[in-house]
Amino acid sequence: MVNTQVNLSGLKLSNPVIPASGTFGFGYEFADIYDINILGSIALKGTTREPRFGNPTPRIAECTSGLINSVGLQNPGIDSVINAELPKLKNVFKKPVVANISGFSTDEYVYCCEKIDSQDQVGIIEVNISCPNVHGGGMSFGTSPESAAEITKRIKEVTAKPVYIKLSPNVTDIVSIAKACEYAGADGISMINTLMGMRIDLKTKKPVIANKSGGFSGPAIFPVALSMVYKVYEAVKIPIIGMGGVSSAEDVVEMMLAGASAVEVGAANLVDPYACKNIINNLPEVMEKYNINSLEDIIGAAHI
Repeated sequence: MVNTQVNLSGLKLSNPVIPASGTFGFGYEFADIYDINILGSIALKGTTREPRFGNPTPRIAECTSGLINSVGLQNPGIDSVINAELPKLKNVFKKPVVANISGFSTDEYVYCCEKIDSQDQVGIIEVNISCPNVHGGGMSFGTSPESAAEITKRIKEVTAKPVYIKLSPNVTDIVSIAKACEYAGADGISMINTLMGMRIDLKTKKPVIANKSGGFSGPAIFPVALSMVYKVYEAVKIPIIGMGGVSSAEDVVEMMLAGASAVEVGAANLVDPYACKNIINNLPEVMEKYNINSLEDIIGAAHI
């Protein structure tokens, strides 16, 4: 029998499959269609200090092998997440979750991370310094090693739980940013967030999305994500949660061979609500096909 278990900064997961933030709500919404306890964990919807409606509509555009979104961090705010969303999820999901935190200032990140750190349900804090869909926040903190290191350092001063910094691919050198986060105390790296993309409506001759451009995700970006995970794995000693276009059990194995210790599934959930369930169910068969006894044994194996 194959072993799908992985260890993520001391957090033992039954398998490495985690629905990515923003594509799975707060998790409990999916509990009506299948037992979500089969998931390794759940990355919660990105959370800011104050409630946000998000960007104006339309904010989703389809494209070949993927989609573009400009939702803009729509969420009910940190207090509502703690007081309403987490209790709802606790009723149907019995494992530690990944809390995804975003913000528009260093102080906002620090405030939200300190508050979420006190929640027993939270096993890992994922700090999103890579959202391309908001102005004056998100990605602006993750485009240089210096700013990424500073926000990592400040967050680590107020948290006890593992902190994973979520990085943007929309930079010149993602490796130097990952190394800066590690040096500043990050416990892990999450990568990659979406690329930038646009669609134009031929009838109106205007951008489809009200925000003009947005985050491009889906199977088309998988090779880019894989390459970046591979490069960062060689540069840091902290674990990586790999993501970007993952849509099959084979993709999970490939991402782990590149260096990921766990894998988040994003856009695939928007296409098929059973995506994560199917990937988990297919993992043992794929492992047997490629003579893999334990997933932990293949982390970074493509580098040997």
